[in-house]
Amino acid sequence: MTEDSGQWERELVTKLASAALKEQRRARLWGIFFKLLTFAYITLILIMAVDWRGRADLAGGKKHTAMVELNGGIAPGAEASAETMMAALQAAFKDKNTQGVILRINSPGGSPVQSQLIYDEMRRLRKKYPDIPLYAVVEDICASGGYFVAVGADRIYVAKASIVGSIGVLMNGFGFTGLMDKLGVERRLITAGENKGMLDPFSPVDKKDMQHARALIHDVHEQFIGVVREGRGKRLKESPELFSGLIWTGEKSVDLGLADGIGSLESVARDVVKAEDIVDYTQKENVAEKLAKRFGASVGEGAVRALRSMSPIR
Repeated sequence: MTEDSGQWERELVTKLASAALKEQRRARLWGIFFKLLTFAYITLILIMAVDWRGRADLAGGKKHTAMVELNGGIAPGAEASAETMMAALQAAFKDKNTQGVILRINSPGGSPVQSQLIYDEMRRLRKKYPDIPLYAVVEDICASGGYFVAVGADRIYVAKASIVGSIGVLMNGFGFTGLMDKLGVERRLITAGENKGMLDPFSPVDKKDMQHARALIHDVHEQFIGVVREGRGKRLKESPELFSGLIWTGEKSVDLGLADGIGSLESVARDVVKAEDIVDYTQKENVAEKLAKRFGASVGEGAVRALRSMSPIR
């Protein structure tokens, strides 16, 4: 056997041994990965089971006051979207042990469309379940779309310092034409349809566009006023300022007929609904759902890292 052939055999053995070690390492890493994946999956299932069981136990048993929270801006995809609010209200009314429903509001408003959808669902549920009263309890703020929703309740209770009202509609934006002139910037806007560029912030204000926009928000404002009058009825003490967009304290809102009295979630449940036990039906992302999202992202990242570390021998 020549020296060259011996060298070649040693290199071949080294390469084979190295390949075997890499293959073993790859198999071991895959095994660890799938064990962790299985463990995480089982943990997730257990958490979901405990969470759902906890909800079921909470809602069962004796008569109670059902509570649904409306927090933050009312908009599609938000915590206070029509979809989540309607689902929560439906669950609250459907429970056979619900003595009354309280909508706890802390919202500056939002989408008039989403607010209308929630309001309509509240009215529908009251007709479907005539023996279950629906009350709104205001905490810090119940303005604009938040108040739009509130008037769908049988009665509205506020804190003395709550902010209530803002019965109005706005459409806002910015204009940059003066700044563009100073900078020497030219606006080139091409449209199909003479009004397609209406209220473009980089073009001068057109009086016709402004008139149309004012008519548009006037129509929405009239719808808002109609809902308030429908919900509050003769309790309203109408004045020119009532629907002007102004806000008032909770105490003043009672005087104006915008609210019915001073009260909190606990006092209304205890003294008005006569069911001191409160069950929360708010549709919130639970621990299991949060973990599921994070788990999905983590699995994806883990799989990518594992695949990178287990790349074939080149």
